[in-house]
This record gives sequence, C-alpha cells and structure tokens, in this order.
Amino acid sequence: MQVLANIINILEKKINFGQITIDAGIITDITILSETPQNNTPYILSGFVDAHVHIESSMLTPVQFARLAVVHGTVATVSDPHEIGNVLGVQGVEYMIENARKTPFKFCFGAPSCVPATTFETAGAVITPNDIQYLFEQYPEVGYLAEVMNFPGVLNGDPDMLAKIALAQQFNKPVDGHAPGLRGEQAFRYIQAGCQTDHECFTAEEALDKLHFGMKILIREGSAAKNFDALIGLLPEHYPNMMFCSDDKHPDNLVEGHINQLVKRALALFPDLLFEILQVASVNPIVHYNLPVGLLRKNDPADFIMIDNLEDFNVLSTYLNGEKIAEAGQTFIPNLSSKIVNQFCCNLKEPQEFEVAAPESSKNLIKVIEVLDGQLITLKSEHEAKVENGRIISDLEHDILKIVVVNRYKNAQPAIGFIKNFGLKNGAIASSVAHDSHNIVAVGIDEKAICDAVNLIIEVQGGVSAVSSDGVSRVLPLPIAGLMSGENGYDIANNYSEIDKFAKELGTKLKSPFMSLSFMALLVIPNLKLSDLGLFDGEKFEITDLIV
Repeated sequence: MQVLANIINILEKKINFGQITIDAGIITDITILSETPQNNTPYILSGFVDAHVHIESSMLTPVQFARLAVVHGTVATVSDPHEIGNVLGVQGVEYMIENARKTPFKFCFGAPSCVPATTFETAGAVITPNDIQYLFEQYPEVGYLAEVMNFPGVLNGDPDMLAKIALAQQFNKPVDGHAPGLRGEQAFRYIQAGCQTDHECFTAEEALDKLHFGMKILIREGSAAKNFDALIGLLPEHYPNMMFCSDDKHPDNLVEGHINQLVKRALALFPDLLFEILQVASVNPIVHYNLPVGLLRKNDPADFIMIDNLEDFNVLSTYLNGEKIAEAGQTFIPNLSSKIVNQFCCNLKEPQEFEVAAPESSKNLIKVIEVLDGQLITLKSEHEAKVENGRIISDLEHDILKIVVVNRYKNAQPAIGFIKNFGLKNGAIASSVAHDSHNIVAVGIDEKAICDAVNLIIEVQGGVSAVSSDGVSRVLPLPIAGLMSGENGYDIANNYSEIDKFAKELGTKLKSPFMSLSFMALLVIPNLKLSDLGLFDGEKFEITDLIV
C-alpha cells in the first residue's frame, strides 16, 4: 500500500510532499518527493491521543467508544478503568481489557490506584497492592498506575498508597496524579513521591506550580470539567510537558468531536504553533506512556490520520496498523455486542425515606452544595432552611433543591443534602453514574419526584433517568456495571441527547446536567459533596453535619 500526501513531521517540525509505503501494517519506506507541500493535496500526520479518559463516562463499552472516536482522528486513549473498578474490582478492569481487544483501537489501561476512592463512601470492591501487581504482570494493556486521587494519603505516608506507587516504579510504569488545588510545598512532596501528571488544574497558577516541580500537565476539556481556557495560555512555553485530555466525555459530545476539537481551538489561538500543538495532541502522550502507536516514522506501525488542509483541519480518514478504520465521518469498526456484568443489590424506595426532619433547637441553617457549571469543584455555603410540617424541603424560590445518594450495593438509609445552582423547577433527575463509587445520585424538587427517578434506576439496574412532577418519565438503561451500554454508540448518543433535553425542559440551565450530577458525589474534589454516608467537607476531608 502506498499513500501520497503532504507529510507533517511533528518530530522534525517540517512538512514535505511525499510517499509512504506500508506493508503488513508497518511503514516500510518514506520517500520525500518535494520539500514543499502540494496544493489541493491532503495532509498526513500522527493520530490524536486522549491522554486521560474514563471510557465508562461515555456510557459506552471500549468497542463502542472506539467506533465513535476514530472518526475524529483519535487512534489511542490512556484509559483509567477506575469507574468499573469501583463497581466490580479487578473483574471490571479485566472486562474492559477483554472488550477492548475486539477492536484495532489502541487502548492503554491504568491499574486503578484508589478503589475505593476514600473511606467515606461505599464502593462495590477494593483493589489492593496485590491486585495492582497482578494487573501489571498479567496484562500488557495495563501500562500505568491510574490517578493517585488519595493525595492526603501520599502526603501522610499511607502504606497502601505508597506500596502501589512503589509497584509502578518497580514495573517501570508511569504514575498518574490527581491533586486539585495542591500548591507549593505539598505539591512538591506529592510529585517527589512519584506522581508525574495532573489533569485537575483549574488555574494557570496552579499548573505553573506543578510544572515548576517537574510534573506534566494535561489540558482537560470534557463534558463537565472544562479547563482549556484557563490553561491553554501555558502551551507556547510549556508544550513539551503538556497533553490534551477529555477525562469524561458523554456520548452526545463524543459524536460531535474529541481531541480534534482542542487542536482546532488551539490553532485558532496560536496559528504559528502547529507542530507544538500537534506534539501536545499526539507525541507527548505516546512517548510518556510508551504507547504502541506509530509516529509516522519508518518501521513504525502505520497509525495516522489524513486531514483536508491546515486551515479547516477536518479529519478525512483514520488508519491503524495500515487499516483504514474511518473515512468521511463513518466508522469501519464493527458494531459488536457486549456481555453484561453488574452489581446492583438494593430495593425500591419510598418517598418518606428522603425526608429530613427539622431539629427543634436548630437555627434552621443548613450547609448547601453550590454547583459551578463546567467545573468539578463546588462551593459551600449556609442558607436558611425552608421548613414545612416539621420537614426541611426544597426551596425553589432560592434554587435550593434536595440531593440524595442511595447505596446501590445494599439496602441502607439514603444520604440527604441540599444543592444550589441546579435550577430544576419541576421533577427530578437521577443517575447510577456517580463518581467514584457509583451509587445512585438524584436531585429534585420534592421527595416523590426524587423517589420516582431513583426507582427508575433501580428497576433497570443502572442508568440515567428524569421524571416530571406530572408523571412523564425517561430512562436510559446502562446495564453494564450501571455505567455503560453495549448497544450502538450512535443510538446511545441519540437517546442520551433526548433525556438531556428533557432534563433541561425541567428547568436546569447546566450545560451537562447529568455529568454535573455525577460529580456531586466525588469526594476527592473540594469543597462540599455528598456520599452515601453523608455530607462531606472536602477541605477538612471528613463527614460533616447538614444542620449548622
């Protein structure tokens, strides 16, 4: 096979017109025919890599994720199976690897370092240092230690956490960090302990701190967390130590685009930095994680993409191991079915289980989670509770709604809190995609609506749901670990778009309400969150009382 194109050599920072010869999936020869690019000729370059993503957050299996991603020029991901790991442990990680093997897409999976993420929530499994060693020894697809979220454990010398980092170093595997807001001397100590990357920086100042100490920074732009604008200004000076990632990408957004969107946005800001931007989008993650992905060199695997021109940068086709797997927006990866694995063990709920009694001696002040659209962090504030018939209820006038977390692994009393800036005026929404333990999280205007939304999730053994106060309901089943569907990814994207639209018709103004909801139980991101065990203060790192 021979390909004539304008060849973008990212490593040498030059573009020539030439011919690439491919045999048995390997580039066997590159012949330069002209030192200058030819007009009206496609360009060929290394494919894009998502340097940190949870495939599960796309609500798709690895096969279905790959089918959608390749049309945008993505050829590989650095994938943390932390979500399914929290539900099913090592069995969940193995499920992802086995499913991924059905596709030519190049998945690099991490060994989840923090399952459960904290001791202040109920997960479905535990992953020990022995499990980490097993994954490193048995699976070549496990290429790194996934995000070390327990940064307090690292700083305080937690033996379990340090043992997992030591194993990664023993097996010569990179160690991903996760330390939102960590600065100065603490950031230095965390990095010195072995944590090499961070995708959680939400200010340039924080990123610069960590870059100064030798860490590599990922510019994240996902469905909920959007840090591109805050961090992209660092790229011109620090591009050798930066990468692009999505972290969490809902299926409707994945249909629209992937890393290619970040490349286009970066080029619009820095049109003279083509090679530097492509290094961030491709070369840096391939080199850092030692990915088996070609870089358009002789004897490399023939992994590359074709684009129309340097102005529009539209992906024409995608190749892996010399095989064309996407062209003109169409995927050629087969639509394969997936087996079902799950763990869902709770009974249907009653509305009264979501009631909160107002203490007689209280000032009626409650702690409230404040959502920030496009961010994983939340604010915490105190507000006067709205009390009716001795119960604290949602206060729609001030946009203070009830939020609950229901243990999915056993029958237990739901945890209840209150949340601001969600904006619902009607009904409730719920999800079993609730980082990191993936219990059921729901927010709504009253107990009945919340109960109805939660029960829809329980009935289908996982998914996302929305209900209106007059009884209209929608549910998207996610039967694989309560996180994913093995159905056609494009169908799931359409179904998700419909339920997302319905949620917005209920009043929420959040750009991605289900994604934002899924992070309200993520305790390792400050400031105030809710687990199945209660309201959690992310600054003090402890369970806190709802009533002030």
